[in-house]
Amino acid sequence: MFKDPFINIFVSTTVIYLFITIALRFFGKKELSQLSVLDLVFVLLISNAVQNAMVGSDTSLWGGLTAALTLFLLNYLFKYLLFRSEKLTRILEGEPVILISEGKVLDKNLRKLEITYNELMEAIREHGIADIQDVNLAMFEVDGNISILSDNFKKRTLKKSRGRKTEKE
Repeated sequence: MFKDPFINIFVSTTVIYLFITIALRFFGKKELSQLSVLDLVFVLLISNAVQNAMVGSDTSLWGGLTAALTLFLLNYLFKYLLFRSEKLTRILEGEPVILISEGKVLDKNLRKLEITYNELMEAIREHGIADIQDVNLAMFEVDGNISILSDNFKKRTLKKSRGRKTEKE
């Protein structure tokens, strides 16, 4: 492609970085929140599959450092751009999605995100809640995690804070 092998590595690494970022965006974030064995194997195989596309036949130290430096620079640039642009953040990261509102499961959103009822129940139990009716709000966050807010949590927090004085008192 280019005469300078380091420019080739830079360009190839940039293309691969962009491809993987876009592919992860389209194939969903559910896989990113907690890696299963299958997810880990997938990530390892993807990294192995694209390695040669980034550095080609250059297996030298400088070739590897060029690819690594390119990845660090691209990652920094993307994070900076995401910080500066809400629109780009929405495009690349998406927006949080409500899964439960006032104890009612929003099945449409579960189907859209391909989250099973069992996966949702697991997330609820991980937050120390036994019953969906106790969930005020469950959100599928942009990082792939599920956040849960519940009345039980509020009640426990209020009980703890009633016994202590606040800093203003």
